[in-house]
Amino acid sequence: MSYQKAKVYYDGSHFIAMPPENFPRRKRRYKPKPKREVSDSPKAKFEMAYSESQSLPKRERKKYIKEKLQDTFLTEERAKEFIESNIERKKTNAAKRRVRLMRKVYLQEWNYFVTFTFSNELHTEKTFKEKLRNTLKHMVSRKGWKYIGVWERSPEKNRLHFHGIFYIPEMIGELVEVKDYSTKSHRMQTTFQNTHFQKHFGRNDFKELGRLEDVMQSVRYLLKYIEKSNERLIYGGKLPTYFVSDIFDDDIICPYGVDGRKAILFDKFTCIEDGCIVGQASEEVIKQMPKCN
Repeated sequence: MSYQKAKVYYDGSHFIAMPPENFPRRKRRYKPKPKREVSDSPKAKFEMAYSESQSLPKRERKKYIKEKLQDTFLTEERAKEFIESNIERKKTNAAKRRVRLMRKVYLQEWNYFVTFTFSNELHTEKTFKEKLRNTLKHMVSRKGWKYIGVWERSPEKNRLHFHGIFYIPEMIGELVEVKDYSTKSHRMQTTFQNTHFQKHFGRNDFKELGRLEDVMQSVRYLLKYIEKSNERLIYGGKLPTYFVSDIFDDDIICPYGVDGRKAILFDKFTCIEDGCIVGQASEEVIKQMPKCN
């Protein structure tokens, strides 16, 4: 046997194994709570300018940040170095979040893309956010829901929405078919709205996700918003990143990654838990395997 208790993830094309001996866990050290960033510090100014620049065309973003920070540094060279390093930090962190997101998405089952729309007849924006988050929290603990979502404002009316992909094993309320006029596509549309959420929050849309391509299209939709608005994704429920399996030598195609520390596996590799064969990799078999982050 080549690896024991390897972390395994799917990258959209292949299963990838990460043997624990190649990725030793570091002991967590206590980190003091970071001090609140001073509002006029270079980093705070950069964060503000970076956030504001996201509404601009890509070619103009760096110029905007430079103008906002031009009086912060003694030399133009130092300002340029600071801006470049922090933009690179932002890009690296965003890439890591996307990788983490995709690994979680591929490992879960998803059956709905859902949108909740703020109604000023029922809530203020503050109570809408608070009560929706609380309701979803109860759905996670009581009904086994899972979700990955993002807050977004419509470009026309600036109305607040929450978009997310959901796994809903047990629905509350009822889904009813509603026909109305779409101001976005300028034509009649048919949607399915949930009676419980309609009563307590207002407009909502539940769209079934069937094929993997439907799920991936919805994920790209979420990524578009976090890249546009710099919002962070919100996770709900147990959403592990990997499943754990022992790996046979014959199931390894080749080494992979930096210094070959990972391994690409055959699609039908054998899943093994504590020395016992569970079966060939499949949706049902992977559900039975232990999970981790």
